[in-house]
Amino acid sequence: MAFLSCEEMLAAARSQKITLAEAVLRSDLEESRLTEAHSRAAMRHLWQVMQATSQEYDPAQRSRSGLSGGDAAKVEQAWQQGRLLGDDYLAAVTAEALKTAECNACMKRIVAAPTAGSCGVLPAVLLPLARAGQADENAVCDALYVAAGFGQVIATRASIAGAEGGCQAEVGSASAMAAAALVHLLGGSPEQMAAACATAAMLVFQTTLNVLGSVDLLPLTGVTFPFVSMGGSSMLSCWGLLAYLQAAAPPPVSVKAAPKVPAPAVKPPQATGFLDELGVATDDIFGKEDAR
Repeated sequence: MAFLSCEEMLAAARSQKITLAEAVLRSDLEESRLTEAHSRAAMRHLWQVMQATSQEYDPAQRSRSGLSGGDAAKVEQAWQQGRLLGDDYLAAVTAEALKTAECNACMKRIVAAPTAGSCGVLPAVLLPLARAGQADENAVCDALYVAAGFGQVIATRASIAGAEGGCQAEVGSASAMAAAALVHLLGGSPEQMAAACATAAMLVFQTTLNVLGSVDLLPLTGVTFPFVSMGGSSMLSCWGLLAYLQAAAPPPVSVKAAPKVPAPAVKPPQATGFLDELGVATDDIFGKEDAR
């Protein structure tokens, strides 16, 4: 894929009047010289490997060091006993991420997405939706193309290598890719996918800095922990990001039942702000003033 920026990727989809997944696919075909059938077959194979890794998880198996193994089963047990915070989807994502990570530590087959160290993030987001019938194989493969497009931009402009960028480069990149893929499955626009990718990357970056700093692995001062650190501006900015994503996100509907081409949003005649370009009305975030 030859995209060097998110704007270039979004512009390709707009100019050709195609989905973002299709734009990424066409760019990949131009570079790899593969046929569309071969490319889609390879993507389906990657998805099948992700599924097989989860299905073949053995909670009794341990890594050579004995440090990894069995944690995903503990999470699932706590989930069944109602001892976890969050909803069922969050619990399933946590368990699936640990399953794939433990399989990687036990030298089993995984999909590096984008790296082996972050191999559990993307399948953890996609597998629960697929099992719940909210995304079929074709929809998931399109979401993987979207994730690959954003991953390529991150790899080109920053880094996905843990040796170079640490935990943020691997898990942060994977979280950003997964956020964009999730918005695609929910029927979001390319601009909303880019916004979700950027927001996820920023929140994971702040969290990574705080976690590593708290255990004295990284010196830091003045970096807030999202939703935890005391301070009005930090808390306000975090909730503002979530409010923006909530206003931009489409309603949760079944992927199979969702129309392929959503109705275009009606923009105001003088839309020059950043939120207006993304199709997000500021009234949805800050509320409407009463006309008096």
